[in-house]
Amino acid sequence: MAHPTILPVRTLAPAYDYIVVGSGSGGCAVARRLVEGSDATVLLIEAGPAGLDVAALDDPAAWVPLGRSAYDWGYDYAPTERVNGRTIGIPRGKVLGGSSSINAMMWYRGHPMDYDAWEEAGCEGWSFADVLPFFKRAEDWEDGETALRGAGGPLRIERGAPVHPVADAMLGGAAELGIPVIDDPNGPDNEGAAIANFNISGGKRCSSATGYLRPILAHPRLTVLTGSLAVCLGFEHRHCVSVKHLVEGRLCETRATTQVVLALGAIDTPRLLMQSGIGDPAELYWLGVDVLAALPGVGRNLQDHPLVQSCVFRARQPLGPVVGNGGGTMINWKSSAALPQADLHAFPIQGNGAEARIRELHDLSGEVFSIGCGLMRSKSIGHLRLLGAEPGARMEIQPNYLAEQADLDALIISVETVLDLVQTRAYADWFGGHLAPAPRLSRREIVAYIRNACSTFFHVCGTCAMGAGEMAVTDARLRVRGVEGLTIADASVIPIIPTCNTHAPVTMIGERAADFLLRAA
Repeated sequence: MAHPTILPVRTLAPAYDYIVVGSGSGGCAVARRLVEGSDATVLLIEAGPAGLDVAALDDPAAWVPLGRSAYDWGYDYAPTERVNGRTIGIPRGKVLGGSSSINAMMWYRGHPMDYDAWEEAGCEGWSFADVLPFFKRAEDWEDGETALRGAGGPLRIERGAPVHPVADAMLGGAAELGIPVIDDPNGPDNEGAAIANFNISGGKRCSSATGYLRPILAHPRLTVLTGSLAVCLGFEHRHCVSVKHLVEGRLCETRATTQVVLALGAIDTPRLLMQSGIGDPAELYWLGVDVLAALPGVGRNLQDHPLVQSCVFRARQPLGPVVGNGGGTMINWKSSAALPQADLHAFPIQGNGAEARIRELHDLSGEVFSIGCGLMRSKSIGHLRLLGAEPGARMEIQPNYLAEQADLDALIISVETVLDLVQTRAYADWFGGHLAPAPRLSRREIVAYIRNACSTFFHVCGTCAMGAGEMAVTDARLRVRGVEGLTIADASVIPIIPTCNTHAPVTMIGERAADFLLRAA
């Protein structure tokens, strides 16, 4: 049996050239490129454990229980009447690799128009043509390098093989509904049904910790410190010069001579900024925190894709052992033919994938399969608020799911399409009847089902958005406005949520952040 990897033991130095706080998809990329591309010393601080060579993290089929495990921060979205007062869990990785170590391993960059929209929103240099080289730099695609795909990068990307028959039925069913079957959802256009791309190598998860960090763990200029919670940033004359963090329960201040890079994610990066006096002055005053930099956009613009979790069906035969991550394929399609790009997404689940309230309301016993569906061009915008300034204080994390009628209208179409999908000939060997929801629902009944089934794709982002307006927190080079020596390299800088899982975009952001820093050095 494999034993967990033990990190090199290094004495914590008083100062480093760079301090990277957070070891998720962005932070691992930044640390790797800084070490390889310069002669700088780098400290990578992670609040969670190392988690390398832990069977539960490596096994693609075991990812679902990792939410609410020792490797999860345990955050929740605040309830609203739009989701019938339910509290929705929002798993975030608390381990080396961050959420890339506990997620569903999907590698998916969305549509080129997603990034062109970033540039149009004031993020100069973030068009798809600008970001494509950085997506490619991260990739080790199983089919090798093409104009759109990369090879030899830190993250192995493979199609799910073999594909479970209930996942394969999604491809045939989509074709019967007039949705094209495409070879690669990261190809020229993402509209259609396809075998998914996964960060899986040799049957094991390839997280950012595995791909980016493991090869350089022994490098003498890299120190990886786990079990260390960052609680505040230190400034001298508005220049970020240090990170205050807990080491074995004691507060320690470590200095950065060149730059501090925040990569704690869309929840904890704004938290750390506000605890350090960077944010909306009114919020900071309420918290009793002195204002260092007035940036009202900190904690605003929170975005996440709403997921209907899920539609559940009786299976005509046993599904057998779980293959891959329990999914295997995907569909992207338009809720309206007039749209310029696909906005809806669905994926198979080899078993019961229903939200807790749906399990309470429906008998889902026996052999079942599920299809999750959701909206990838959601319009509803939420926020994050600190309810206390001390480390570990409660937060109000509010995505405002279904606040925009357009989001609800699109989700209705997604559910209707899934109910049509299982009636196709491709599902003849598998579909044995509707369990949740019931067939032939009225619009009102579908809305009621969506409100009970609404959950998260785990794609929270946008809370420290880059841009040029007064609500922008970083500039287009990911530098925090109003201060010096501070960069952000995580999902919080995303100005408009892309139509995809966020691991790939955040990895690209980390690659770009490192490139900006190395060019400035």
